[in-house]
Amino acid sequence: MSAALALLLKLLPLYVTVALGWIAGRFLEASGRHIAGIMLYIVTPSVVFSGVMAAPLSPEVILLPFLVFGTSSVLGLVQLKLAKKALSDGSANIIPLCVGSGNTGYFGVPVALLLFGEEGLGLYIVCMLGTTLFENSVGFYLAARGRYSIKDALWRVLKLPSVYAFLAAVVLNLAGIGIPDIFVPLFDNLRGAYSILGMMIIGMGITSFRGLAGNPRFTALAFFGKFVIWPLVAIVFWWVDSALLGIYEPAVHQAIFLISITPIAANTVVIATLLEASPRQAAGTTLLSTLFALGFIPVMIALAFGAG
Repeated sequence: MSAALALLLKLLPLYVTVALGWIAGRFLEASGRHIAGIMLYIVTPSVVFSGVMAAPLSPEVILLPFLVFGTSSVLGLVQLKLAKKALSDGSANIIPLCVGSGNTGYFGVPVALLLFGEEGLGLYIVCMLGTTLFENSVGFYLAARGRYSIKDALWRVLKLPSVYAFLAAVVLNLAGIGIPDIFVPLFDNLRGAYSILGMMIIGMGITSFRGLAGNPRFTALAFFGKFVIWPLVAIVFWWVDSALLGIYEPAVHQAIFLISITPIAANTVVIATLLEASPRQAAGTTLLSTLFALGFIPVMIALAFGAG
C-alpha cells in the first residue's frame, strides 16, 4: 500500500499542470493550437532523439519499439473499425490515437523512474518510443484521413520530424557518436518543456467542464480500448514470453505493461488540435482518462508487480 501511495503522490503535480493549462486557456486566452505545433515539430522530436541517443542499443533492444509500434497499430486499426460503426459525428478517426498510444512520456516517465530506477528507465524509454512512432505515423495518418485525402494525409505524415529523429539517433548511437556536452543542458530543458506543455495543452482544450465527457460512446470506446484491451494484450505477451518463448527479461515485460496502463496520450489532443479533428472531444476524454489513471495505475501496478 505504501508503494501505491508513493506513486499516487508522484502523479499529483501532473494534475496541477493540467489545471494551470485550463487557467491559461480560460482566462489568459492562451492558444493550444500554437503550442501544439511547437510540441509536434520541435519538442517531441528533440525528446525522441535524446532518449534514443542515451539508450544502450542492441538488436533485441532496437526491436522493442517496433514490437510496441506493431501492437499499437493493430489495436488502433481494430478499434477504428468499431468506432466507425458506433460514431457518426466525425470523431471516429481519433479513436486509434486514444487506444494505440498512451501518455508514456510526461506521465509514464516519472512513474517508470519511481518503479524501475535510473537503470530500468532507459529500457522503458526505448519501449516508449514505439508509441511515439505510432502517434507520428499510423496514428497521425488515420486521424488525418478523417479530414484529408490519402495523398494529403501521407504528405502530412512525411513532414513529421519525430520519425527522422528516431532513425538519426539509432544510426548515431550505433556509430558511437554521442550528444556533445554543450548541448546536453538544451535537451534536458526540452524534456522539461515536453512534460509541462504536454500536460497543459490538455487543460487548454477544456473550455467547459460540464461537457467534459462529450459523446459518451466516444469516451466508452476510448476507455475500453485503452484500459481493457491494451493491458490484456500486454499481460498475454508477458505470460507467453515468460512461460514459452523466453526472449525478454522480466524488466521488458514490466515496461510494456506500464505502457499499456498509461492514460490517453496528451499528444492525441495536440494532433486533434492541429488537424481540427474533434479537439474538444479529444481533450475531454484525455483529461478523464488522466483522472481515472490516478487510481487505476497504482492498483494495477500493485496487482501486477506485487507491490504491497
